[in-house]
Amino acid sequence: MKTSVFAFGTRSAQRTFAVVLLALAISVIGGGVAAAIVGGFRINLTPSEPLGLWRIAALDRPAARGDLVFICPPQTVAMVQARERGYLRSGTCPGGVAPLIKTVVAVAGQHVEIGAGVMIDGRPIASSDLIAQDGKGRPMKPFPGGIVPDESVFLHSPLRGSYDSRYFGPLPASGILGLAQPVLTYAP
Repeated sequence: MKTSVFAFGTRSAQRTFAVVLLALAISVIGGGVAAAIVGGFRINLTPSEPLGLWRIAALDRPAARGDLVFICPPQTVAMVQARERGYLRSGTCPGGVAPLIKTVVAVAGQHVEIGAGVMIDGRPIASSDLIAQDGKGRPMKPFPGGIVPDESVFLHSPLRGSYDSRYFGPLPASGILGLAQPVLTYAP
């Protein structure tokens, strides 16, 4: 009787092979994920922007209106509450949250008005309607508006239910990791 080179005589040998194969697969996947993070790549799994692989490109100038950025939110009361409510995913930013991917709609010195939607310097921002409560019926408290402070940005996502500056206000520009560039994305 012929035996295959892939046949194992004992269950112990089969288990050992399975464990080694599983460990190798986990190592390859883990190493790939670590290399992607170190290399400036992120996977977006939120509906705020298209799903998929994104690259963080260096931003060698101050953030400007229209920039799509990755930003680490500061550890504030609003962000702690957002994490507790499940609005923020786990990640590599301080506080253990994932970077946000949002569009800069206002920079330092610009006036933000919050009503039924957002207005910047008197001009309405498209798709900026506010929601009174989240998907679980909890109240959503809007940012009261005002002047964007120095070295800060006001962020927006066109997704109606997105957690952005409509609710948490301006964020320090120092938290910007870089510009968000799509690599391989899918918009459902």
